[in-house]
Amino acid sequence: MAMPSFSLFIGYDPREDAAYRVCAYSVQRRSSLRLAIAGIHLDAMRQRGLYWRPTEQRGPQLWDGISAAPMSTEFAISRFLTPHLSQTDWAIFCDGDFLFLEDIAKLTQLADPRYAVMCVQHQHLPSETVKMDNQPQLLYARKNWSSLMLWNCRHPANAPLTVERINRVPGRDLHRFCWLEDGQIGSLPPAWNWLEGHSDPRITPHAVHYTRGGPWFESMKNCAYAQQWRDEEAAMRAAQATSP
Repeated sequence: MAMPSFSLFIGYDPREDAAYRVCAYSVQRRSSLRLAIAGIHLDAMRQRGLYWRPTEQRGPQLWDGISAAPMSTEFAISRFLTPHLSQTDWAIFCDGDFLFLEDIAKLTQLADPRYAVMCVQHQHLPSETVKMDNQPQLLYARKNWSSLMLWNCRHPANAPLTVERINRVPGRDLHRFCWLEDGQIGSLPPAWNWLEGHSDPRITPHAVHYTRGGPWFESMKNCAYAQQWRDEEAAMRAAQATSP
């Protein structure tokens, strides 16, 4: 029986370009797989005719007209296009503010064909009202489940997640996986989406998620795993400086 193939899609927001680049580098540096990595850029999704939701800029905030709510990142909704973008049987999506500290091949080994999507099923009720660059901290069902997803792209239960549906339903419904039954959502170990400031500090993260904002923001320069992120950025810059 052939092993499934994998690709990785990372959400891109121009306000956190450094975070995105370090995230991608941290995966590549540790991966024992030849893994295709691509960013989900909102402008590119529009140009390809995959994203036409009405949005507007309200000061520094991008606002989604269908959800009648702010978008904390440009990829808040476009992440759900992952199975339409993927050319592989399985795909991983993660937010751009991740730092991978473990070989992502170990995550792919958890892929279970019984499930349409797999994720860390957080019970996340943040107490703060703002995050990142003074973005509002929104509360919704299954918060942060969709920040890292292992997609079974060919699973028939994902068929109802059409491009049309992605462009017409409120974001809160997509983030709670409205097209799936509960039994079609598999669970991943919390180490693969360790929420800085929220997850159990006794857990050794395989992937740190700086969901409140990471050390690329001055206000978060002393957050947990800040030094590891700075070390990764330094390693990335050194590698770039010596590459032909």
